[in-house]
Amino acid sequence: MRPLQPISPQARVLLGILFFVLFFAGWSLATFGGFVSPTFLADPITMVKDGIYLLTEQGFLRDIGMTVWRVVGGFVLAAVVAVPVGVAMGAYKPVEALLEPFVSFSRYLPASAFIPLLILWAGIGEMQKLLVIFIGSVFQIILMVAVSVAATRRDLVEAAYTLGARDRGIVRRVLIPANAPDIAETLRLVLGWAWTYVIVAELIGASSGIGYMIINSQALMATGQIIFGIIVIGIIGLISDFAFKTANRHLFAWRLA
Repeated sequence: MRPLQPISPQARVLLGILFFVLFFAGWSLATFGGFVSPTFLADPITMVKDGIYLLTEQGFLRDIGMTVWRVVGGFVLAAVVAVPVGVAMGAYKPVEALLEPFVSFSRYLPASAFIPLLILWAGIGEMQKLLVIFIGSVFQIILMVAVSVAATRRDLVEAAYTLGARDRGIVRRVLIPANAPDIAETLRLVLGWAWTYVIVAELIGASSGIGYMIINSQALMATGQIIFGIIVIGIIGLISDFAFKTANRHLFAWRLA
């Protein structure tokens, strides 16, 4: 291995699979070998059995669907608001001076701290959970998009002015296209954070969802079900991450050239 030395796609896939093999081998050794009590950590076989039980008898597919819907809904709302605001902040310094202190302040506030207020304002229905994801995502996206747009190469902007572009055209035809790949990458990263917010939202005042199942399983000391729920979240996140990367490669192939 050498620093920054690229590897083949086949080697990347094999190394990724190898990690999971080693992880499950260590897990099996710890549980089947008696090093960890089943009360605190279920073995892989028990986890699979509990997962099948959840899927076939407890309607866990509905819980998965509800959680995915909440993540997508809250995240899309955050992106629709945050991307234009972030572009405006990055493009126009007065807008940045106006909003940057508030955005920087807000992004350090944990979304979970708003749950009691959101329950008072929106009840314990779906709106409350969407707002938790929205609050947890929107300020991160705004700041990351603003930083990307503000770092646009000045020579591109000057060339556009030289060719007769107006101020609005600079934003629409230079700043946004130049930073579209970075904005898409920002959305991919923040989507992963949105999953942490939805589970927190579902731990309180929910009657469905993966987080709801996990908190119920904790009361029953069903660690196999808890682990299965966590693994399902990871699998869905991995699928969405690969989907984002694939879409970005196709949409912004010119950036990779």
